[in-house]
Amino acid sequence: MMVKCKIHPDGKERLLQAGRNIFFFLFFIFILAACSTTKKLKEGEILYTGVKKMKIETPKKLKLEGPEKSALTTPLSYPPNNPLFSPYVRSPFPIGLWVYNWNIKKEKGFKWWLYRKLAKKPVLISDVQPELRLNMVENNMKDFGFFGVESRYEIIPHRRNPKKARVSYWVKLHQPFRYGTVELWGWTGEMDTIVRRSMRFSLLKTGQQYDINIMEQERQRISGLLRNRGYYYFQPSYIEFLADTTRQHGIADVRIGLKQGIPSSAFYPYRIKDVHISLSGNGSEASRDTIFYNGLRLDYAPPQTLKPKILAQAVNVRPEQLYTAWRQSRTQREFVQLGVFKFVNLTIEPVDSAGSRLLNYNIYADYALPIETEIELDLASKSNNLLGPGLTLSLNNKNMFKRAETFSLKLNGAYEWQIGGEKTTKGRSGLVNSYELGINLNLSVPRLLVPKFMKTTKDRQERTNFQIGTDFLNRHSYFRMISFWGSATYDFNSSRRNYHSVVPFKLSYTHLLQTSHEFDSTLNNNPAIALSFKNQFIPSMSYTYTFDRAATYRNPNRIFWQTSLTQAGNIISGVQALFGKTGEGRKILGNRYSQFLKLTTEIIKYKKTSDNSQIAMRFMGGIGYAYGNAKVMPYSEQFYIGGANSIRAFQIRSIGPGSYHPDRKSVTAYLDQTGDIKLEANIGYRFKIAGRFLGAVFADAGNVWLLRKEEQRPGGEFRLKGLWKEIALGTGFGLRYDITYIVIRADLGVALHAPYNTGKSGYFNIRSYNFHDGLVLNLAIGYPF
Repeated sequence: MMVKCKIHPDGKERLLQAGRNIFFFLFFIFILAACSTTKKLKEGEILYTGVKKMKIETPKKLKLEGPEKSALTTPLSYPPNNPLFSPYVRSPFPIGLWVYNWNIKKEKGFKWWLYRKLAKKPVLISDVQPELRLNMVENNMKDFGFFGVESRYEIIPHRRNPKKARVSYWVKLHQPFRYGTVELWGWTGEMDTIVRRSMRFSLLKTGQQYDINIMEQERQRISGLLRNRGYYYFQPSYIEFLADTTRQHGIADVRIGLKQGIPSSAFYPYRIKDVHISLSGNGSEASRDTIFYNGLRLDYAPPQTLKPKILAQAVNVRPEQLYTAWRQSRTQREFVQLGVFKFVNLTIEPVDSAGSRLLNYNIYADYALPIETEIELDLASKSNNLLGPGLTLSLNNKNMFKRAETFSLKLNGAYEWQIGGEKTTKGRSGLVNSYELGINLNLSVPRLLVPKFMKTTKDRQERTNFQIGTDFLNRHSYFRMISFWGSATYDFNSSRRNYHSVVPFKLSYTHLLQTSHEFDSTLNNNPAIALSFKNQFIPSMSYTYTFDRAATYRNPNRIFWQTSLTQAGNIISGVQALFGKTGEGRKILGNRYSQFLKLTTEIIKYKKTSDNSQIAMRFMGGIGYAYGNAKVMPYSEQFYIGGANSIRAFQIRSIGPGSYHPDRKSVTAYLDQTGDIKLEANIGYRFKIAGRFLGAVFADAGNVWLLRKEEQRPGGEFRLKGLWKEIALGTGFGLRYDITYIVIRADLGVALHAPYNTGKSGYFNIRSYNFHDGLVLNLAIGYPF
């Protein structure tokens, strides 16, 4: 078969121009490549071209990870010119070296300008100093108990150019030293008693690997312990460790003692004499007033807009108390969390009298402007071919009732139009207008508003939030909907790793104002979806627990776990049952209310693989069950999957439930693709490319399912048999640009397996002639997890 193509004259000219550009570019690269990279090297100078091999021998069953591995490999990983994968692989185009070796006769003109911009000085073997780098490794490994390190290096000349060479390193580690006995030495008086009682919490354990960094943490622990017992002037640097390795090979007996020459003030506990609060920025500094409240002296410029009781609650110290470091840090933190000050400065001064062991607290705070406005503009592009701008206007009062309450008024609006896809039944693709308008009122109080018997004196962060709002949504040619909601939320932490959010009351109401014929047809064909869009109240309560173990030196791998349980309608149902109202279809205020239980959980782990790379893993799941007064959960509470923060190879709401796949020509197809059960797993390898540019490769899998079988969505119910075939699978790669406070992300997802019938047999069922349909480009702000 012969195919003839006819090229338009304008297209032919563009092809010729493109060909010329490619030719000149290749010619420029060829000219540069003809330049030597060692032409200007002097006698005895050798160009360093990277590391050929880095062989590390360790004892059996010992694996170097984290700081240990970094301490060994970092000094040896010296980058050559134009590294591609430092320090082993160089770029095949060392443009900087080529330009450096040009013969520049005049320091002017275009060639000189190009030389100054592109030339890179060659990295020489003498710059690397392999012997010095091995000495650095030996010193670094001593910090981790590896004494007597054996090492050597070899310079390997280039086969064709003796002025080029690579370096190979060999390092052998022996069994690391471990702690033997750990005891106090030279401590006296009350300090000895305090520290000795805490030794069962010591970070130095017999049999543990010797680690100078753990010793430093133990120094910080003991110092913090003493400073919390009144020893204000005690510092970590006053503690020394004496290690004895002569008793037994491989064992280091450790004594924890005090250095010589410590000032006498460090040996005594101190108490608080006066607590002084000075407030400014709220009025004229010419006239200031002073009041005394609950043992505190308050100095301010009238008018005083923050009640003294709130200030007293934020101050965790009182006169005559023993000094404690944790009360100092908690006081400063709680002043900042009030949210009404631009800055807070806390200083501690000794009382100026001989032999005095008293301290004065001085807190200086400057009020911020009480009223704050914010304007946020964004552009949203959605998987249902809708594009449009959004605008949010916020007005915040940081001290609404003079008790540090923050009152926020937020107005939001968004407008969208269809930019592609199938035409609607009215034939107006490209002119489909949708818009959303909303108002939200929020009152945030920096404490828990609960009865006194439920309050605690523990050091924790607390906040109570009250919220009411309404939202009007117009989906042109589909429906108009209005919703109202109100809630109360308690947020607090019980420790530095455990966080809790309790919503004792939340009431939502959704009401369909108008629907189109096409939207009605979709609902008529799917009764379950129709029920989820019914006008209804959603009275709910929820509890969310969050565990967040941040990365530390001892364990650089962060773990995040969040679980949430929500119930709706049970209290109202119980009250109505007491009055004899049972069965389905019960109402409040003339409308049905929803009744369901919903459980979601998510666990994320970040495993550090090097200083510039990590593996991120996430598993999440959820299940919701409607019962009693409802057969299905409200549409807003159902699960969906896909998109930039989920399975990136599939668009949002484009897969599921199960193996069900609706007619994609229908513009309302996405309404069907929700479920009662959700399972999702993600894994990604994140690495640094250069500067602020980061890269990632990833794989995502998951789907949603129904608890009950539906004829309108065949294959949507959850079944263990054949479950693996209903797990959508995708992979891909991405680029990120880190601007410190935000990350701009672009991910290209590649579909591998669709959970529905694509017409192709086998597990990898994405059809080759339709491969572009299996590519999804996601643009987003921030990481997906």
